[in-house]
Amino acid sequence: QVQLVESGGGSVQAGGSLRLSCAASGYTYRFNYMGWFRQAAGKEREGVAEIYTGTGSTYYADSVKGRFTISQDNAKNTVYLQMNSLKPEDTAMYYCAVATYPGRFLDPVRYNYWGQGTQVTVSS
Repeated sequence: QVQLVESGGGSVQAGGSLRLSCAASGYTYRFNYMGWFRQAAGKEREGVAEIYTGTGSTYYADSVKGRFTISQDNAKNTVYLQMNSLKPEDTAMYYCAVATYPGRFLDPVRYNYWGQGTQVTVSS
């Protein structure tokens, strides 16, 4: 049974940093795609960053490029999202998800399994 458990959310002032973690279990971690998505109140889910666990190659949404970094620890089957220079518009519920096949970057349709989410709130 696939399990994705996010942690690390919280409240921070604008300009601050947070690191989210997503611990994966119940499937073969390597050679899949793991993504971070977010959904703000009243808005559609938005893709933030994606990593291919086989090679570590990454892709970012323009809105977070240069501020967020996705990384992984293969030994722990864990993906991280380091978020720096946070802005109030980054406030959202953040989810990690797994896609088992390639396709359009950060397309939520590709992602088969989702975590329960962790809240990030950035105050001005």
